[in-house]
Amino acid sequence: MKIRFDNRTAIVTGAAHGFGRAIALSFASLGARVVACDVLENELDETARLAKVQGTPLDVRVLDVGDRAAVHAMAAEALEAAGRVDILVNDAGGVMGQVGRPLEEISEADWRAIFAVNLDGAFYCSQAVAPAMKAARYGRIINISSGAGLGISLTGIQAYASAKAGQIGLTRQLAHELGPWGITVNNVAPGFVRSNPTTEKQWQSYGEEGQRRLIENIALKRLGSPQDIANGVLFFASEHAAWITGQTLSIDGGR
Repeated sequence: MKIRFDNRTAIVTGAAHGFGRAIALSFASLGARVVACDVLENELDETARLAKVQGTPLDVRVLDVGDRAAVHAMAAEALEAAGRVDILVNDAGGVMGQVGRPLEEISEADWRAIFAVNLDGAFYCSQAVAPAMKAARYGRIINISSGAGLGISLTGIQAYASAKAGQIGLTRQLAHELGPWGITVNNVAPGFVRSNPTTEKQWQSYGEEGQRRLIENIALKRLGSPQDIANGVLFFASEHAAWITGQTLSIDGGR
């Protein structure tokens, strides 16, 4: 199965590290023009450096996906520069530095902050690229959810599990709305991967026994990598997945 993205433009949010970085670098290596977005400017610059090292430069844009106006401006600039936007990967997300706490201790600000980046951002970005994709009668939107959206969050963070479940619902809804224009909308739900400082801290918090239990509950008896997640995204974005939409693919080593 050969996959290439020559003459395609891909926007990847959350590209400063982890899944987003692996996804952005993978698209660039396969011929796509990539616009890599994140709020973390220094880490985003490192993604750009790595792309240059591999000989496939990409464009970077500091972006808060929770800012609707900024998202729409980014999409308009990408369209003006390339003349098309073919692929959107909504990877921006996370727990915003929060930890699991009892329900009654959660403030409105904490609740809304997680929804803003995980769900609002996916909606705003999809909304921003939809007109260009409709005009081209072609598009691929891939949302990066989580196993927490299909079950419960290992962190115990209520807003994270809820926002990721909402993102899966958004995926199904947009698949039916945008399908008549040849736009597919799919979702990748990763299992636990040590992909960024937050997940590394989470891993260390489990201790040796907790780490052992987590791995024992995985069918393949090992953790995955950011590239494992990127590979699923590349498939959904490819022509091999042209008749697949509204689906959620768990990439978790088997649960």
